[in-house]
Amino acid sequence: MDSTMLRQVEMHQYVPAVYKVYRHYADRLKEEVKPHPVLVKLYKGSRPETLNFDTDMCPTCVPPHPWLTAKTGGYLLQKTVLTRLPEMSMKQGCVVDLVPSKQIFPILDTLNQLGASPWIVNKPVLDLIIQVFRNGGMEQVDIPLPVSQCPALPKITRDLSSEEKNVIYRQRFMLKKKRSEMFSLWCDALYKLSIANHFRDSVFWFPQNIDFRGRVYPVPPHFQHLGGDMARSMLLFAKGMPLGDKGLDWLKIHLINLTGLKKKSSLTDRLAWANEILDDILDSADNPLTGKQWWKESDDPWQTLACCMEIANASRSPNPAAYVSHFPVHQDGSCNGLQHYAALGRDQKGAEAVNLYPFETPQDVYSGVAGLVEKERLQDAAADVEIAKVLDGFVSRKVVKQTVMTIVYGVTRYGARAQIQKQLADIKAFPEHKSLPAASYLAEKTFDSIKQMFTSARQIQDWFVDCAKLISSVRNKPVEWVTPLGLPVVQPYFKLPKNYAESSRSVHLLQANSKPNVMKQKNAFPPNFVHSLDSSHMMLTCLHAARAGISFAAVHDSYWTHPANVDIMNKLTREQFVALHSLPILDDLSEFLEKRFSYSPGDIGTPFPEDPRLRLNAVLKSVPTKGKFDLTSVLRSTYFFS
Repeated sequence: MDSTMLRQVEMHQYVPAVYKVYRHYADRLKEEVKPHPVLVKLYKGSRPETLNFDTDMCPTCVPPHPWLTAKTGGYLLQKTVLTRLPEMSMKQGCVVDLVPSKQIFPILDTLNQLGASPWIVNKPVLDLIIQVFRNGGMEQVDIPLPVSQCPALPKITRDLSSEEKNVIYRQRFMLKKKRSEMFSLWCDALYKLSIANHFRDSVFWFPQNIDFRGRVYPVPPHFQHLGGDMARSMLLFAKGMPLGDKGLDWLKIHLINLTGLKKKSSLTDRLAWANEILDDILDSADNPLTGKQWWKESDDPWQTLACCMEIANASRSPNPAAYVSHFPVHQDGSCNGLQHYAALGRDQKGAEAVNLYPFETPQDVYSGVAGLVEKERLQDAAADVEIAKVLDGFVSRKVVKQTVMTIVYGVTRYGARAQIQKQLADIKAFPEHKSLPAASYLAEKTFDSIKQMFTSARQIQDWFVDCAKLISSVRNKPVEWVTPLGLPVVQPYFKLPKNYAESSRSVHLLQANSKPNVMKQKNAFPPNFVHSLDSSHMMLTCLHAARAGISFAAVHDSYWTHPANVDIMNKLTREQFVALHSLPILDDLSEFLEKRFSYSPGDIGTPFPEDPRLRLNAVLKSVPTKGKFDLTSVLRSTYFFS
């Protein structure tokens, strides 16, 4: 073949179209046949590029097969697993398969209801995102830039000194890393946009399954409502309905919620502000890329823009109440993990901090914790503690937010220190050399403040940790429990033997012979148990929403419905939370763990001093005492989910 055929040259050079190369793979030498690069270009140019996805990577064009048993449901022609499991979770799969189907009917019914909800693509938003993507992306609104936008690698020349070369080597390493990240993000966006564009004129469905804790996920991994801001902005309910009397107001409140600019304001104030800035909202809808571009200031810019367009369409219709909307409105839990802990412990102070108790304006737990930390810092600064003085003016909601959010899910002090150090590093005025001791100090104070604010919650979390530690170390078994809706859960954390090989046989042997990983078992039990509770709450709300005849979708602790049905969904959300936590959840857990893991007197025989078996039996029975919070207060709390 002519290697110069793609260039205008006088001299032509003929080379083999394919050639052999030899490559070293570990201790072996392999012979490979490679096409010439010019041949590859010709082949690519001869046909349009297409992306091919397996069917289980995409939504379905018809409603998915209902889940009837743990082995039947999902895609019509391709096997779908009910429970998405980590590699080490063979036992979990066996346990779910062995329970009677009627025990998990509530879970299967939830998956069927969620999977039966039809969706359509928001074509105006899709077209705008594709336009921005094709024009080189836009970092401000999280549309990734192509790799071609990355700076070229600096060259290393002979005249450079060793120090200069080392600097360039580091620069090249960081640029290569950045290129890899840019390419990954660009491909992810390409997949989402390609699938959305393919389904732009279709009605489609998302088959659903669960993880080992019972949390629900759409099976397609790329384009679905659990994705980020861009993916969510392109999705609408296929079933529209008139906005009614309050639908437009809920759209406006939802818009302000998306911006993140009025988190501490009441719903009335948020609605009033939306009406004040209506001109900016309409300008964003009409001129998204050439106008004032107010929507770009939002925490979720693409969802904000989509909502601006919906508000513009509804406001300009002859009768907004009769305008048929397909737009989903979200209601999000207020630090939902802490809400479950506060309800479990009937913790009055904790319940007030996370909006289980009714207030006229929303309570902000992150600001509350930051206030307690600052109070401690002031006392230490007065006592001449150096690091407390250094932190003067730097303790804020943003610095402690991530730690407060994840402390309920088992973040360690080491992890909290890393989180806070990262936040301090983003503050230009903060001295860099003080970031590590300052982060350690703030992490400790944040943990102490959480203990002050959530007394019962911390006691419950400590009990979870003690139970898991003793079960996995004394009994040498993984922690197990059953969710309120009947799903058996087994924690999949085991010690890997040194000679472990990744194969199905090795996994079975590991399950049969390996000891549980005590550290992972005890750290994971509190967050996993709370996740099983938030999934149970979502499932109960979903089932009652189906009974009420309203559309419903969920992203864990964020519930979606039509604007006209928000009040109905809010009522169901609160009623089902109260119903769930009216059950003796901790007592039932203690009873199950005792039956499953405690030692009988015959097993123990003659105990010795500080016998860990006796301690295990005692801890499993020691259910933490509850406070006096009135759980029915949740029914009157506007900002429980808002």
